[in-house]
Amino acid sequence: MQKYWGAILALIVIIACKDKKEINSLVEKEEIKKVEKVEVKQFGFNFENFKVHRDTVRNGDSFGELMLENHVEYPKIYKISQEYKDTFDVRKIRVGKPYTILKSKDTLEAAQVFIYENDRINYTVVDLRDSVIAYTDKKEVKYVERVASGIIESSLSEAILDQGIDYNVTNNLSEVYAWTIDFFRLQKGDKFKVIYKEKYINDSIYAGAGPIESAFFEHNGRPIYAFAYESDSLKNVVDYYDELANNLRRTFLRAPVKFSRISSKYNLKRRIKYYGYKLRPHKGTDYAAPIGTPIMATADGTVTESTRRGGNGKYVKIRHNGTYSTQYLHMKNQNVKKGQFVRQGDVIGWIGMTGNTGGPHVCYRFWRNGRQVDPLKEELPLAEPLAEELRADYFKFISAKKEQLDKTAYPKTEEELVTLNQENGITKN
Repeated sequence: MQKYWGAILALIVIIACKDKKEINSLVEKEEIKKVEKVEVKQFGFNFENFKVHRDTVRNGDSFGELMLENHVEYPKIYKISQEYKDTFDVRKIRVGKPYTILKSKDTLEAAQVFIYENDRINYTVVDLRDSVIAYTDKKEVKYVERVASGIIESSLSEAILDQGIDYNVTNNLSEVYAWTIDFFRLQKGDKFKVIYKEKYINDSIYAGAGPIESAFFEHNGRPIYAFAYESDSLKNVVDYYDELANNLRRTFLRAPVKFSRISSKYNLKRRIKYYGYKLRPHKGTDYAAPIGTPIMATADGTVTESTRRGGNGKYVKIRHNGTYSTQYLHMKNQNVKKGQFVRQGDVIGWIGMTGNTGGPHVCYRFWRNGRQVDPLKEELPLAEPLAEELRADYFKFISAKKEQLDKTAYPKTEEELVTLNQENGITKN
């Protein structure tokens, strides 16, 4: 009997020891997990391996001086400046741009890696360890779809900001509809809907708005859809088309400046008090804007004049084809030369006050068959239509996008909110 109970006791001790070992093993594993550090990389480097110095470029800073201050030998600096100009031009580091220097952890604390942030996403790495190299890279970006809408009360930019939308979306919308909507003549009650993607770094740091993917604009009661579609995959050509596959682009922009105002229209019967109310025809359209505002070529063409003359001041004239020419007067400075080919949207100069002018503006003149005409009344020629063989794919491509736009509601206006509150018995104190 004693032998029996002795065997039972021995078995219990063995099981208890085994359980204790297993428990201890689990505890040890948990402790190891707690001790182990998760390696977090930034810009592709484990910052735990370096002494990290972060700063921004200040007035008077240069790449060479920053490197010399951090114990980098002059031959390495010279090699970067000469052999990697295309990747990193050391002369073009800009004040205010962030940079990071990864230093050695020894007493010398010499710079081993220099990271220059070109913008929120793109950066340049100069690796000074061993053989010197330089390369560009991008932070990992997360794209989040954003659907927004608005009703214009005073201006497009105000309606955009009221919805908490990135201001750059204002510019993007104006570019999408630059040929079909005169943004100087927006009306109260005009509406828009827009679909685009917002960019985030590390899931939380906002990095800007991407291009507009789909949009809807109701201007003066006229609905205009816009869908981004790649019409030429070889050349990466993306244009905006409406729901019937019509190209929204025209051969000419409606205006040579963004978000300005028309201070004087084309008027052949204009009379000026200063000249005794004598007939002084105005054969241009004046767009008032602050000095230095960029002036854009409204269409592709060749510069035929870039000079200064009399009341015109500094100006540029462009021949677009055998039918059309344009001219841009009173510039502060020109940005093109005679004989130069320019593309639509290129900056050809800046708003100024040269010549006969009472304030900063550009006088935009438009010729058709050698005769000056009013560009605002011209039926501007369309751009290349969408190829017939692409239309079936296009209509399939936009189907879901159009449905999404149609289902997007507009925000409530002040009047609608008041009415809704009254219906629900809510009154403001």
